[in-house]
Formats: sequence, structure tokens, C-alpha cells
Amino acid sequence: MKLKDILLSYKTKNGLSHEAMARRIGVSRSTYYRWISESEVHLQAETAKRLSHVLGCERSLLEAPGGQIKPLLGTVKAGYDLFAQEQIEDMIEVSERDAKRGDYFLRVCGDSMEGAHIYDGDLIYVQTCDAVQSGQIAVVLIGEEVTVKRVVYKRDLLILEASNPKVEARYFTQQEIAEQGVRILGRVRFVRTDFD
Repeated sequence: MKLKDILLSYKTKNGLSHEAMARRIGVSRSTYYRWISESEVHLQAETAKRLSHVLGCERSLLEAPGGQIKPLLGTVKAGYDLFAQEQIEDMIEVSERDAKRGDYFLRVCGDSMEGAHIYDGDLIYVQTCDAVQSGQIAVVLIGEEVTVKRVVYKRDLLILEASNPKVEARYFTQQEIAEQGVRILGRVRFVRTDFD
């Protein structure tokens, strides 16, 4: 994510207007509008320090080359029956290599993927895509419900497999996929566990 994405997510999260954001940061409206319209912005050290204090984020995130921070977009169920909610909860720094491999993080809720070492509370890093290879772990939308499961294709079936034997797999025919709005949202690239 770039500086403009950080500013716009903070604005949305705090219900501020563009003018209020410029006042809070302590810059002119024209400077603020330049920051949210340009793809690359190079901040002076003092400006980055002030911004990090106002936005409550690490200065390194503001100075990171484009694309080295990614959003945490809420929660995904390792199980079923959780409705999709997309809102930026936080910004997470990633390496330059990982910035190219994925697009956003989701927090896992539930235990159905424990056998794949994805535990309740973990963060999964997701690469946006609409198809994965059979056997890969993906974030899947079923109507308004979002889940993380291993995707398996067999004959004309799409199978969503849990890695916890207590949770049954779900099977979808091509007709059910169309009727229920089943679609792949992204491939899980890695899992991150925070201990604090």
C-alpha cells in the first residue's frame, strides 16, 4: 500500500473529511490532495515523523518503497457461517519479495484448518485471484459467507476440505456453484502468527 492508501484508510476509519485530514496532519489542502492523488510520494524526514505520530503507525511504513505494506481486511472463518466483512483494521509491513506475492491479510477465526497449521487468531496472507490449483488453500466466498479451505476439484465437483477431521468437507456441483455464488477470492500464500 502507498501513502495515499494509508491516508484514505485512516480517513475512512475515523470518519473524517479530506479537509479535516489536512488540518489533523498539519498540511495545506493542496499538499494533502497531492498526497492522495500521486502514486509515489517522497516525504521529508520531519514530515514522515509527524505523520507517523498523527496516524499512529511506524515511520518505516510511511517511508517504505511502494507496495511494502499491506492491509489487514478483517476476519475469515476457518469453518463456515461467517458473513463477509471487509474493512481495514491495520497495516502490516511485508518484505519486498512478499509485497509481490500477495495483496492483503485476513485474521482467521476457528479451528477447521489446524491440520494445515492455520490456527484461530493467525493472519493469512492472500493473493487475489479467481482460480487456484486443486489442493491449494484458498479464501472462498459462498454467497455472503467467507471461509478458508483446501480447494479440490474432482470430476464436476468443487470440494472445500477442512484439515480438521471434526469438520466435514462441502461439495458443490457446477449448478450449486452458480446458484449459491461460490467463487475463489484468493490463494493463501503464508500464515503469520503473532504472540502478543
